[in-house]
Amino acid sequence: MDLKSTLCALLVVAVWGINFSVIKLGLAELPPILFSGLRFLIVALPAIFFIPFPKTPVWHVLGVGLFLGVIKFGLLFVAMEKDASAGIASLLLQAQVVFTIVLSALVLKEQASRFQVAGAAIACTGFGMFFLSETGSVTLYGMALILCAALSWAVSNLIMKQLKQVNLLHFMVWVSAVAPLPLFVLSYNLESNVPVALIQNTSAQTWLALLYVGPVSTLLAFALWGWLLGKHRAAAVTPFALLIPLVGMIGASVILGEQISLFEVVGGAVILSGLTFSVLGERLCLFFSGRTGFKRKAS
Repeated sequence: MDLKSTLCALLVVAVWGINFSVIKLGLAELPPILFSGLRFLIVALPAIFFIPFPKTPVWHVLGVGLFLGVIKFGLLFVAMEKDASAGIASLLLQAQVVFTIVLSALVLKEQASRFQVAGAAIACTGFGMFFLSETGSVTLYGMALILCAALSWAVSNLIMKQLKQVNLLHFMVWVSAVAPLPLFVLSYNLESNVPVALIQNTSAQTWLALLYVGPVSTLLAFALWGWLLGKHRAAAVTPFALLIPLVGMIGASVILGEQISLFEVVGGAVILSGLTFSVLGERLCLFFSGRTGFKRKAS
């Protein structure tokens, strides 16, 4: 990729990585489901009055709105309120890569490569380390919620695989319009029946957090990501996403003062190694085989 595209990809990685710390700041004053609903409301309004409906079936928008907007972010925000640190949440959420590979094979009949299978197995070993031993940065309940959020994200990935030349900015605006109402209903019944009072008592910090996780993290970042995918091969763009949990953990350490134990560092390294091998394994193998002079014989 050219320098401009590389810088844009790194900007998206930074925005999405820091997003976890900003979410944590916002959850200090608002309950998680209400916070999530407000995030999508700010993205959707007033944009849906000016942006046309994306050129895709309505069920695509409804499906991603439900699985990504309502379930994934609802569960993630609930977990991050008390049961998971921002840094570890950014790492564990990447289980969506493994879930996407498995669901693509089961539902779409896509054949997983040996590198994807091996990488997924390595990553699962890392996830198992967190699941079998409750750490100071995440409870078992929090990890279960985040893994369910990752599974929901994987389902939305399968739906988005069906999109054909759809403007991602337009798509995300209309997806964001689906999520607020069900989230507000859930919040009213599960969190507080006086949401207006809660909103009125929020500080500038919370409103800045909402503006970041809404227009910046959702619209700006997705628009840039969509532009990159449209300009370059997916294989050149998607590996940048592997940097998101690293930025997330570093950002949480700097912004929130979170500390990571040696056990969590090892578990995180195992997970990232598996994800890296799953995404880049084949290219790394070809690269090193070329460097060492070994080439596959033509059949």
